[in-house]
Order: sequence, then structure tokens, then C-alpha cells
Amino acid sequence: MKLGFLTACLPKRTLPEIVAWAAEQGFEALEVAAWPALGDRPFTATHLDVDGFDTADADRVGALFDEHGLQLSSLAYYDNNLHPDPDERAAVNAHVAACIDAAALLGVPTVGTFVGRDPNLTVAENLKAAEQLFAPLVDRAGERGVRIVIENCVMEGWHPDGYPGNLAYSPELWEWMFDLGLYLNYDPSHLVWMGIDPVEALRPYVDRVAHAQAKDIEVFPERRNRYGWPGRAVVREDPWDVGWWRYRVPGLGQVDWRRVVDTLYEGGFDGVLSVEHEDPVWGGTEDRVRTGLQVAHRTLRPLIVS
Repeated sequence: MKLGFLTACLPKRTLPEIVAWAAEQGFEALEVAAWPALGDRPFTATHLDVDGFDTADADRVGALFDEHGLQLSSLAYYDNNLHPDPDERAAVNAHVAACIDAAALLGVPTVGTFVGRDPNLTVAENLKAAEQLFAPLVDRAGERGVRIVIENCVMEGWHPDGYPGNLAYSPELWEWMFDLGLYLNYDPSHLVWMGIDPVEALRPYVDRVAHAQAKDIEVFPERRNRYGWPGRAVVREDPWDVGWWRYRVPGLGQVDWRRVVDTLYEGGFDGVLSVEHEDPVWGGTEDRVRTGLQVAHRTLRPLIVS
């Protein structure tokens, strides 16, 4: 297993700058942000432009990672593949396909995205649409030796009432997406606030985890007693402000990382554990983000066998 991080937390830095800093800090891999350069959502970045990506681009990026002894573990483009606007949905689907093509040129094993959801439809209707939508993408990835990994993020801000906006939030849905040929980018933090034990949920499915993310969570039960599981309802100006929990870097929340990492090892996982930094305490400035990544490194590094 190798320890890395998702580059989206450093959106203003270039990929060469991030690669050099990551190597200096003792990270071994990077999950590289590959969103389109739209700047329309937090926690996104364009550190790899996959539009028109060719062999020369792949050689340049490959040489950069080789120079610093790092692995490029995955291309990250987490967006709504079931977006209710047909044009927006088509654009998202096309960009996933471009990420797959770029990953193949780079020899990168996985591309990460979301299933997503159309909030105007039932879960059953969304799943039926997703089965048709993902079939050609899975075929495209398989032909190129790439796996599509789905993060189990709830994406509650995509639903007008704070309900799950990404239909990959539970083991029941994982089994459904595995049947489609999709894999899991496992993140324990989301399971905690959903009331799911992240270790027991993981244990039966380690063989379908092609990539893993390390994000922690801090829960405030007294606030949950006020708002309930869906979170703030009367006043919720920020759709992402649930009000009773917040993300943290590993080591500053409630995830038992010893059990998580041990379960990954026990199940035979030998991929990359990638820190996804969305901690509001260690955010806001680049220096604080870097400190947060260092805290995560100090927490996880002793648990990973070199």
C-alpha cells in the first residue's frame, strides 16, 4: 500500500509544484485532479487537462512523476453523471470518457467519478438510467485497461432537501454498481455520518476497492438531536452545511484508521490510500492546507508497511 493525496486541495499550484512538494513530504502517490477548468465548485481543480491529451503529454507527465519517484494513482473527476440537464449530463459523461483515454495513455489504473443523481426522479429511475449510461463507459475503460472507481460520497448538497445526491452511499448500492463493472473508491468518512460502520461495511468488499481515500469526520451528536439525520432544514443558505458534522484530516476525527488500514491489508488491498483534504479547520490558506496534509501523513504513515 502507498500513501498519497488528492491534488484538488491545492488548486492554485501547478502539477510540477505539487509533485515536488509531495515527494519532499514523503508521500508516494498522487490522485490528480482532472476537472474541466470551469472553477464552478469548491474542492475541484485542473492539474491535468485531459482535453486533447496525447502521447507527448503523457510522456511529459510520466517523466515528471518518474523524476520524483511518485505514482500517479488515479485521475479524479467527481461530477454528476446523472445531471438533470441533458446538455450538462452529456458534457460530464464526455469528460469521463476523456479522462479514461488520458489514463490509458499514462498507464494510470483508475479514473474516479460519481454515479450522481437526478433529484427529479426516484432512486429506482436513476439506477435504471445509470445502468444504460455507464455501460459504454465501462466498456471503453475495459478496452483501455482502466477501471472506473466510484467514491461513496453522499453529495447531499446536490439534492434540494439534503438527501443523497450520489447513488453510491451504501453497500447495497455498491453491489449494484459492481454488477455494472464499476469499482469502489472507498472513503470511510461518509459512512460514519450515514450511520454505517465503515469497517464492517468495507470488509466483504475489499476485492472491489481499486483505490481508497483517507478523509476523517467529526460528529456533533447534540446538534444531530436538533436537526436529525438530513441536517439543517429551516435555514440552510449553504446546501453543504448539514450542521451536525464536518470533515477533518485523518487523525483529527472519529474514524479508527488502525482498523480501516488493517482491514484493507487483511482483504489484500495493495493500492493507494489517498488523503482527500476538505478539513475546514486546516483550510482557507495554502499554508494551512499543507499543514493539514502533514498531519494526515503523520497519522497514516506509521500504519502503512513500506
